[in-house]
Amino acid sequence: MKISAVVLGLSMALGTSAALADFEEYKDYTRSDFILDVTTIKVHANMEDEYLGGLKRTWVESMEVQKKLGYIEEYHMYVSDLPSSGNFNLVLVIKLKNDSMLAPNKARYDAFMKEWGVERNKKTTEIAQHDYPAMRDITGQYHMREVTMK
Repeated sequence: MKISAVVLGLSMALGTSAALADFEEYKDYTRSDFILDVTTIKVHANMEDEYLGGLKRTWVESMEVQKKLGYIEEYHMYVSDLPSSGNFNLVLVIKLKNDSMLAPNKARYDAFMKEWGVERNKKTTEIAQHDYPAMRDITGQYHMREVTMK
């Protein structure tokens, strides 16, 4: 009885793996052209409000400029209701139209800097380099695509 259960279990497992091997991109699912640039951050204890205030003056404002210029489609910020659990408690998400928006591009850079301004760039760089390290740790960065099943 035990041997037949093992044989049955083994044959089911092998049959399942064969079926999964036939699952193919473009035939069974597709990946989006758009890319989500996802950054996970662990904000230090009692620093969430200070860090979010800094992000409003740096990251959010730069995202607004990039959105205005058409470089990004949208952006989002998510905070955990349980800030002390896990490896991160804040997620920054940027939606880009496609891969080409990830590549370096001097014309896009120059247009952004013209809109952003040299003085504002100095201020945000100073905040990012001097204030942020005491408030948070970046725990991961990912480029992700949406998967649609057919």
